[in-house]
Amino acid sequence: MATHVITGAGSGIGAAVARRLHARGDDLVLHARNAARAKELAAAFPGAKTLVGDLTDPDKLSWALSHQTLPDRVDSLLHIAGVVDLGPVGELSTKSWRRQLDVNLIAPAELTRLFLPQLRVAQGHVVFVNSGAGLAAHAEWAAYAASKHGLKALADALRQEEHANGVRVTSVYPGRTASPMQAKVHQQEGKEYDPAKWIDPESVATTIVMALDLPRDAEVNDLSVRPGR
Repeated sequence: MATHVITGAGSGIGAAVARRLHARGDDLVLHARNAARAKELAAAFPGAKTLVGDLTDPDKLSWALSHQTLPDRVDSLLHIAGVVDLGPVGELSTKSWRRQLDVNLIAPAELTRLFLPQLRVAQGHVVFVNSGAGLAAHAEWAAYAASKHGLKALADALRQEEHANGVRVTSVYPGRTASPMQAKVHQQEGKEYDPAKWIDPESVATTIVMALDLPRDAEVNDLSVRPGR
């Protein structure tokens, strides 16, 4: 039975992935930003374990996890949590830059560092749910895209570093996906949000689970998922 550590399991792509893995009986360790959120996740996924740590403060993640029980082995570490705050470079505050870099890049790097021993034991898999913005930046997306470009660099370096240890690394680049984050993006853009126009989170979950289940003779390095209509 595989053990998966998942960030962002409360909604969108993260919730869809967690549902798939939970339904087939895998062990879930769900990251939550606080105790109240952890309680909600435990109720939504009976039998799952939770870990509490604030991704907006990655300096304290090591301390937070040191006071909790971690799994002995991790078959996959799924980085799905993320934040977005649009705005032109001339108006973005340093607070906005730091929050997006902390949650989208530095926290995943720190969590990966902390779980690498367990990933090596299991010859596990690290999945970074990136974004189309991690491949191309557009106006008013500078901070978010910078964090996601950095996430690509993290994944590429980690893949080379951990290949000899049997750890696989996959980056997934979804296009616009129907989720609470997408609703926020449309609000910031001043546009009407119609979830039917965008990728269903379940479709992205399908690609992630496919990468996890691929036989050991192959590895998906980079996977782009775009709206089909």
